[in-house]
Amino acid sequence: MDITQGIQLSPQILEDMGCEWHTDPDQSAYISNEIINITQEEADAFYEAGNELYEMYCEAGDYVIQNDLFFELDIPQSLIEPIKQSWEEEVHWHLYGRFDLAGGLDGRPIKLLEFNADTPTMLYESAVIQWAILKANKMDENHQFNNLFESLGENFQRMITLGEDVSNFDSMYEGWKILFSSIRGNSEEERTVRFLQEIATSYGFETQFCYVDEAILSAQDGLFYEDQNFEFWFKLIPWENIAIDEPEMASLIREMMANKNTIFLNPAYTLLFQSKRMLKVLWDLFPNHPLLLETSYEPLKGKKQVRKSAFGREGANVEILDPALNLIEGKDGIYGNHKPIYQEFYELNSHQGESYQPNVFYAYESCALGFRKGGKIIDNYSKFVSHRII
Repeated sequence: MDITQGIQLSPQILEDMGCEWHTDPDQSAYISNEIINITQEEADAFYEAGNELYEMYCEAGDYVIQNDLFFELDIPQSLIEPIKQSWEEEVHWHLYGRFDLAGGLDGRPIKLLEFNADTPTMLYESAVIQWAILKANKMDENHQFNNLFESLGENFQRMITLGEDVSNFDSMYEGWKILFSSIRGNSEEERTVRFLQEIATSYGFETQFCYVDEAILSAQDGLFYEDQNFEFWFKLIPWENIAIDEPEMASLIREMMANKNTIFLNPAYTLLFQSKRMLKVLWDLFPNHPLLLETSYEPLKGKKQVRKSAFGREGANVEILDPALNLIEGKDGIYGNHKPIYQEFYELNSHQGESYQPNVFYAYESCALGFRKGGKIIDNYSKFVSHRII
């Protein structure tokens, strides 16, 4: 790996940009002082991989719905109808997702680890911070695989145009309104949601922000905040959390969707993609595909492998097992009650004892690359690492 060390971006500059989470609880810097140098060919390969993987996920999603495999994917019963409806109706538009990958550098093949189709971790860092790092260090900020801002903006417009061409958005625009919401008390999530709001506003939408508990949901009348009705609600609560922790909200959302008075972002069908058990469906549909790792609902025979829960974040409840299923390394977490998945182990890119995981954002097409640095299991103490194309 080709890494430039000693990159500077002061905490004050980060705070001025709204990145208040620049320091982890152990007082170590979350934004790494490194830049990973990649070639244009490597950037192109990441771009193509994200596009191909998304097409495969769409085919797998259709297969799951047609064959009623919701139980196998650990999908809560309360969200099956919203998933089906959002899949069938084009107005439910997928804004963004993030592929977690391995390989892609030093001639190593790219492999899919999982798809975070709904949670936007790293979105603000990928779109803004790594661009600012190049600019602050007098590097060409255009030498980066990163057009996330523009891709998201045009994808917001596609919610109205429902097609590739967004040039006629202005003629179709009639004051469409989006309410953006996050949970109170999490500065990282709030900054990310407000950033998405900024993008939507700059691309022609009327927007407002409120905390989730301030939004008023009515099965018959739709979504309101401060006596104003909104057609779209971006709610930064993962769908699986709504189903498990907020069953009344899940029921209300199901009624609102059935009455066609509110569109929820990201759509409910992203829960299919979010389930790590979809990796097994992909392997069944595309066996031995060069972007995939062998994956099963049962332990793999004679292979080093990774055990994950169907749903989980930031490395929680992830275990690396040897071929005899002995634990090599693992992380505790709150997701142990979900169904397991077993995926063939694939070594992350490494440099001086640290592991580096490439992440590709997808918004209608692959649109940004970023990296996380940590141990063999990338967890909530991993560091964000920028990149540049040389």
